[in-house]
Amino acid sequence: MKFGKEFISQMVPEWQEAYMDYNYLKGLLKDVLKFRQRNTAAAATPRASLKRRVSLYRAFSGLTGRYRGSPRKNSEDETILVSAIDGEGSEGYYQTMFLRSSDEGGEYELVYFRRLDEEFNKVVKFYKGKVEEVMKEADELNKQMDALIALRIKVENPLMGFGGGAGGGSGPAERRQDDGKKHGIWGILYGEGRVHMEAIEEVEMSRSSKIGKGIKPNIASLEVLDHVKINIEPETPISTLKVILTSSSDLSFTKEELRKAQDLMTKAFVQFHKNLRVLKSYCFLNQLAFSKIMKKYDKITSRNASKAYLEMVENSPIGSSDEVTKLVERVEATFIKHFANGNHRKGMEILRPKTKKERHRVTYFLGFLSGCSIALVVAIVVAIHARGLMKSEGRTLYMDNIFPLYSLFGFIVLHMLMYSANIYFWRRYRVNYTFIFGFKPGNALGYREVLLLSSALSVITLAGVLSNLDMEMDKRTKSFEALTELVPLGIVVVLLLIIFCPFNIIYRSSRFFFIQRAFHCICAPLYKVTLPDFFLADQLTSQVQAFRSLEFYVCYYGWGNFKTRSHKCQDSSVYDVFYLVVAVIPYAFRLLQCFRRWIDEKDPSHVANGLKYFSTIAAVVLRTGNELRQGKKILKILAFSSSGIATIANTYWDIVVDWGLLRWNSRNPWLRDKLLVPSKSVYFIAMLLNVILRLAWMQTVMGIQDFPFLHKKALVAVVACLEIIRRGIWNFFRLENEHLNNVGKYRAFKSVPLPFNYDDEYDNKHA
Repeated sequence: MKFGKEFISQMVPEWQEAYMDYNYLKGLLKDVLKFRQRNTAAAATPRASLKRRVSLYRAFSGLTGRYRGSPRKNSEDETILVSAIDGEGSEGYYQTMFLRSSDEGGEYELVYFRRLDEEFNKVVKFYKGKVEEVMKEADELNKQMDALIALRIKVENPLMGFGGGAGGGSGPAERRQDDGKKHGIWGILYGEGRVHMEAIEEVEMSRSSKIGKGIKPNIASLEVLDHVKINIEPETPISTLKVILTSSSDLSFTKEELRKAQDLMTKAFVQFHKNLRVLKSYCFLNQLAFSKIMKKYDKITSRNASKAYLEMVENSPIGSSDEVTKLVERVEATFIKHFANGNHRKGMEILRPKTKKERHRVTYFLGFLSGCSIALVVAIVVAIHARGLMKSEGRTLYMDNIFPLYSLFGFIVLHMLMYSANIYFWRRYRVNYTFIFGFKPGNALGYREVLLLSSALSVITLAGVLSNLDMEMDKRTKSFEALTELVPLGIVVVLLLIIFCPFNIIYRSSRFFFIQRAFHCICAPLYKVTLPDFFLADQLTSQVQAFRSLEFYVCYYGWGNFKTRSHKCQDSSVYDVFYLVVAVIPYAFRLLQCFRRWIDEKDPSHVANGLKYFSTIAAVVLRTGNELRQGKKILKILAFSSSGIATIANTYWDIVVDWGLLRWNSRNPWLRDKLLVPSKSVYFIAMLLNVILRLAWMQTVMGIQDFPFLHKKALVAVVACLEIIRRGIWNFFRLENEHLNNVGKYRAFKSVPLPFNYDDEYDNKHA
């Protein structure tokens, strides 16, 4: 792979604009090369050959003389002069003076060096800004570790048996209290106050070596606990309600509190260590890029400018600063000691999780199961035509009872296929979906894994359909085969068992992540809403028909007679009520999430979004009422008008807010300034499809119940599938817009909540 492609593949997607623009500089060098090639004929004149022959008569410099590229002070051989210029305040920049601008074609090289300086100054400025940010984060972690160690001492009480309380008496503890104020208990980040890092270790050692000797261990001061409050988010709805009712955040010094604080600090350390590694990678990649581009310049122009320029790069902050490297080493040492019990291997496995390896068996089974699915589809089509099932008298009975049972799995498989396509295109266009969703490194499913799961489910479902194609009852028993009639229910049970299986099989981390986010949706107002939560809730709004299929499962197998394929669900008022409720539930989740986000963020846009979902709920209620109570004109008018308002509001929000399109004053008219897909027509087609597919759900209001050769149940399934397809299209552009927002703000890291909040007086005193 060429360096340019490798360079792009190794970039942090959110920082892409902060990297050196290698391809643009490479293009400028191509202009230099083209000019020199055009003048090659002139260089081959007798005068040039005479110059070449004259060079053969110059004095021999010797084999041990200075080679090309060695430092020479001859001004005639100098190409560039690089200097660092101090700007206003602390900002400085680097400037390159090209000394051969009078040479033929020198204007091309002058443009190259000007752009090279712009790129280098951009990289240096960005790097210095990020270093300042991580140093501030280190300061904050300093204070958090002060509080954590003090809390650990208070809870575990390591001084029991030493004849005094923690921090009591006079001597080393009091003397180190002042040192703690000066350096911080976690001064190891800067190499200061290292003695304080030994607090816990000395306590542990004292248990085995100092007991009975009257020597007090070197421990940290507990004074800091008087100035902090706990900042741990509730983990359950009950704990959330307790926080709301009590509104107290004082420390209670319990082991559970200590455990939660340590868990949060572990996450903070892991994220901080990742930030530092990404910053090191940014520095290294840009250094390598400047080296490559300058060597390419030397090769094209036959000059020797790279040495002087790369010396300047080495002496700049990205080449000479070792703050980040030292910080990485100190973070690792601290984490291993305080959070891995001194186990280096365990600590490094947590800090640097292994990347996920592509497995050939996934590809193999994907191909195998996909082939099986195609074969089963062919077998079903052949069986239907061979047995004349389309003209059978039992066709209507089958479509009313069996088809809705199997359509549930069709909705799930289609949604998984759309999600796998989303993952493929997110990767292709470098949308950092794993960062946006907050997947753990190495645990995110790729599109092959999702396709594998969907193909496995489709094989099981199609096999069930093939076994359950009987249209006529057994004439002797006047019923269908009980075992085959229970196949759909068996598939649902197996599916639920796999989802909730506690064993580490079938992508347990992904299943548990899904369960956790689904639970957050159910308890929407009691949890802080994150992007994965409302993204999943949006997916559920496109699976209304799947929820209704689950309701039909309960009615059909619970109160119907599955052996004779008969039920009275449509005649039950309870069934009608739940038919309405299950359709409203997903939209209610989103409405409650908008309400919670408005409380947390005070952003009025969440109120507008909530009103949009409220209008959708009203439309769903009126549409369903019109569907169940045919013949009432006033209900049909209300259903039609509410559905129209909801459709317009949802379509506008999809395109303008969620996708960020229809910006008339952008660089790309009626789109947005930044686009990941090169073809602009893709965006216009997506907007058109979104409008058309949004209108599909109004077919029930308009009274379209049957099509020629298409049963009513089949029509409902087709409309549900169109909504799932629309959601799949929406997914790609929604995450593309989110990714571009992160890129615009250079937001490449997740903010991890810290366990302790210091009061303002203490912060000002120890600033």
